[in-house]
Amino acid sequence: MPPARCDPLLPVCEPGTSLPIIMGCGTSVATETQGKRVETGVAGLQWSAQSVAGSKDGTVKTPTPALTMKAAVLIQRWYRRYVARLEMRRRYTWNIFQSIEYAGEQDQLQLSSFFSFMLDNFTQLNGNGPDLISQLLDPVVDPWLDRETCYNLIPVPESYTGPRLSFPLSISDTNALLSAFKEQQALHARYVLQLLYETKKLLKQMPNIIHLSTSYTKEITICGDLHGRLDDLLLIFYKNGLPSAETPYVFNGDFVDRGKKSIEVVILLFAYLLLYPDYMHLNRGNHEDHIMNLRYGFTKEVMQKYKTHGREILQLFQDIFSLLPVATVIDGKILIVHGGISDQTDLDFLSSIDRHKVKSALRFPRRSLEQLDLGQSCRQAKRMRSTDSSRPSSSRSHSKNQRTPNLRKRRCGLSRQDSAASTSSSSSSSSSSSSLCSPRTPSCLSPRPCPSSPSMPYNINVLQVPFLDSLSSVPPPLPPQHEREWKQIVDILWSDPKTQEGCSPNTFRGGGCYFGPDVTQRLLLQHGLQLLIRSHECKQEGYELCHGGQVITIFSASNYYEEGSNRGAYIKVGRELVPRFYQYQVSRTTRKLTLTQRVRAAEGSALKALKEKLFSHRTELMAGFQQHDQNNTGNVSVSEWAQVLESVLRLDLPWRTLRPHLTRLAADGSVEYQSCFEDMEAGIPLPQVTPNLADTLFRYRTDIEIIFNIIDKDHSGLISTEEFRHTWRLFSAHLGVDIDDRAIDDLARSIDFNKDGSIDFTEFLEAFRVVHKLDNKDQQLNGKIDGEKYS
Repeated sequence: MPPARCDPLLPVCEPGTSLPIIMGCGTSVATETQGKRVETGVAGLQWSAQSVAGSKDGTVKTPTPALTMKAAVLIQRWYRRYVARLEMRRRYTWNIFQSIEYAGEQDQLQLSSFFSFMLDNFTQLNGNGPDLISQLLDPVVDPWLDRETCYNLIPVPESYTGPRLSFPLSISDTNALLSAFKEQQALHARYVLQLLYETKKLLKQMPNIIHLSTSYTKEITICGDLHGRLDDLLLIFYKNGLPSAETPYVFNGDFVDRGKKSIEVVILLFAYLLLYPDYMHLNRGNHEDHIMNLRYGFTKEVMQKYKTHGREILQLFQDIFSLLPVATVIDGKILIVHGGISDQTDLDFLSSIDRHKVKSALRFPRRSLEQLDLGQSCRQAKRMRSTDSSRPSSSRSHSKNQRTPNLRKRRCGLSRQDSAASTSSSSSSSSSSSSLCSPRTPSCLSPRPCPSSPSMPYNINVLQVPFLDSLSSVPPPLPPQHEREWKQIVDILWSDPKTQEGCSPNTFRGGGCYFGPDVTQRLLLQHGLQLLIRSHECKQEGYELCHGGQVITIFSASNYYEEGSNRGAYIKVGRELVPRFYQYQVSRTTRKLTLTQRVRAAEGSALKALKEKLFSHRTELMAGFQQHDQNNTGNVSVSEWAQVLESVLRLDLPWRTLRPHLTRLAADGSVEYQSCFEDMEAGIPLPQVTPNLADTLFRYRTDIEIIFNIIDKDHSGLISTEEFRHTWRLFSAHLGVDIDDRAIDDLARSIDFNKDGSIDFTEFLEAFRVVHKLDNKDQQLNGKIDGEKYS
């Protein structure tokens, strides 16, 4: 944690008062006292009212050294408390943002599981068959796109005023792109497609791991996540120079999603890659993934900006993302990957895989027990266990109120349908536990380490498998090649470092693993490396060192969570291989704000998001509160309130510290738990919706929007009531949510406002948007003021 800076926003009292005059450390103060000017430093900023006002003869008394020292100590204590409170607010604000972000990634993994669930059950939506989702997950290449010159068939009107690119690109083309994007101009679809085709051809020739040398250049600049922040990219280019032979760059993934200028960012990066393929290098991040793009905005952005050719552009992006290199090595000493490593990371094996086969790291490759070839008895044991004690491994179970905080530790992402298990039952009986974090051994193979090595942490040398009436020890089967390739890429893109030793599933994100300093040390020694540079995590200062300085996290998107929430940074590495850090913050308003004002703004935004989370889990929370409130008093103790919140939301937040911002206390010190939801309401109340269904709609609103956008192939904003019903039945079955078919039918009829058999799902989703009542009042007040202004 960097040392706290002195904040100039401290109280300053007028001359002639008895209160102390306080300014920032080391500041000189000048005051007028009874016509005489007195200048003093921070050490003498308090004296008695009589001294300030002066005696009758007009003289000013000098404070004694003891009084001066006492004043200085009081000021120091006050300031330290002030800084400590401010730092506490910064930390819990950060924790809220990060917990909600990672919870969203877990929800995305669950949505990916739902897509697979639809494929496994051969979903028939309006006669379209499985192509509805399979086109998204495993799209068939459009014959039109197969033709290399298909972009020539797209006319560019004379009225188009944007840049007109010619290939191979020149410096004038990249300069034209920079100027156009600064002026909010869009690149025509014809040039976008052509640029993407050229990028795809170039990436096909590149290896999985790029090797660079500082012997040909003075320094190499390494940038972290950009997430569609065009202003951050332009500021980096302004401060550090445009990509060139003298200024080579490595951009370490996550170019797209979340920000509003993802298409502009990635086009600029690809343009410089084509212009300087030896000096511009791009690693793949976990957001260079078409399934992640569905939730976090890139897909929607492309379809809004390129309505006619959006699908063709997205399909090319999907191919390009899978062709991006996954790692870069500088001088054989510095390894650069987006996420991290695991104890199974093998750079030699990673160099040999077909990276383009992993279109999405969110899709777990299938693996049946037949592939393990361990005999019929094992398969029988598998079926017996699955029928006796199987439970759905999707993250939400049927009995939601019985979940505990420990459930989060067990929950690890994707649930997949086991092709070897019985398919006659519903999703709740056919789901098998296959973690995105690390592929699990089938349940019939009970892994037991050899007695000679009882402390073996992660690798298993012997499996005990049933054979006839006894257990036999056999070597564990190697996973199939495609599964090993998939896991290598998942660990590289999704993992995070931790301070504890060892390697464990990344339960917080739901993908990759946590790797400790021993795992880092082992990999560096194995490959003769000395430093690991990664991104993937937002840091308040833009960078962070861990594992004894052997792991550096670099993050280049400033103001990631909220205006003023964090700085961006980049690294420069020269021939001596000593990293130097450069920080910045893009903002038109942040510079005018004090530290206190920045913390207050970020805190307000974080608490607002947290309250929306509470509202979307209202039914579960109320059920939990009422279990502790047997007499229906409406009150529970603070500890019970915090326990219920953590057991339902599993956000690992300091609930007691946050309590004053979320709820009220009764006179006896207990919590009035219904006050948690007072500040929020539904966008458009629908009285026909049952509370259970409404709660589900609020919670999975983003997922529903993604699914409906897939169904709405012509982007009309309308879907048929039958498509709506069928999708909801599948979705509720997959989630294990007990929603009656009649409630779904009633909902479909109620939102078919003009009774034409189609549903405007934009209006439907608006009804299930959490609205803050205070925001509504402000909007109404602003509307009234505007009405009076123009009346």
